[in-house]
Amino acid sequence: MSVPDVDHGAVPLALVHRGDLVESVHLGHVVVLAPDGSVRDALGDPDVVVWPRSSLKPVQAVAMLDHGLDAAGEDLALVCASHSGEAGHLDVVQRLLAGAGLTEDDLRNTPDWPLSPEAAWLRRAAGHGPAPLTQNCSGKHAGMLATCRAAGWPTDGYLEPAHPLQRAVVATAAELTGVPVEHVTVDGCGAPLLSSTLTGLARAFGTIAAAAARGDGSAPARVGRAMAAHPWHVGGTGRDVTAFMAAVPGLVAKDGADGVYAAGLPDGGAVALKVLDGSARPRAVVLAAALGLAGVDPAAVAAVADTPVLGHGRPVGAVRATFGAPA
Repeated sequence: MSVPDVDHGAVPLALVHRGDLVESVHLGHVVVLAPDGSVRDALGDPDVVVWPRSSLKPVQAVAMLDHGLDAAGEDLALVCASHSGEAGHLDVVQRLLAGAGLTEDDLRNTPDWPLSPEAAWLRRAAGHGPAPLTQNCSGKHAGMLATCRAAGWPTDGYLEPAHPLQRAVVATAAELTGVPVEHVTVDGCGAPLLSSTLTGLARAFGTIAAAAARGDGSAPARVGRAMAAHPWHVGGTGRDVTAFMAAVPGLVAKDGADGVYAAGLPDGGAVALKVLDGSARPRAVVLAAALGLAGVDPAAVAAVADTPVLGHGRPVGAVRATFGAPA
């Protein structure tokens, strides 16, 4: 039986140590961009084509702002979020909808439980089931619906690729990443998912973070400021994406399903990564190492990256990156 060549030159990014043995190895790709957009460092293929998954949400939010979305602060951060479904997250989603004259019944994202185990338990205990409101992408969908209202577009069919909203998102993604959108499929929440390269994804995040640092009034700057100022709304309690942004002033970061992460720095530098097996386990470790290569003090993110391997409830090893900034 032949096995297709699907690794595209992926290399080991993280090793899982248990006791005195390496138990597992996570392969993947990483790109680190300098402030001028050039490739500073790369492991694997920096131009590998990937599905950015939820790491694309800040780019989608830029398109929404450019077409009339009126949101700022924690509201805009929630539009960019894969939120944990905690009460404070749901309040903002409902506020976004109400501001556009809509309700949660207008959401068309996939019903799901909150990502937060505690929030999911509370919902079950109250006799409720999975819902579009509590699914982690409901902020993005509320933003999409509010954009449609602002632009005079129909809310029906807002998830169809031919809808004006989704065509606008494609155009913005191509502009910010500098990469044509060559592949389109459906993301887990039901929205169109657009392909990019790791370098293109990093380029978009560097643009967003640098614009926010300059303090201009552009849509990328507004997105970057909202995310950096309201990291809890982008993720939630105990989430590493929230902790990274809290630890590094001006950092704009977004996690994505199936092993994706991207982050931009105020100087325009940026990183993006893809764990080939789709695992979330090494993402924080690899992101921290990549940020170190981009100039972030490793000590600032060491606690966020700490990923112990447990045996009988206590650490017996750790997940460690195969690379990092010089000591």
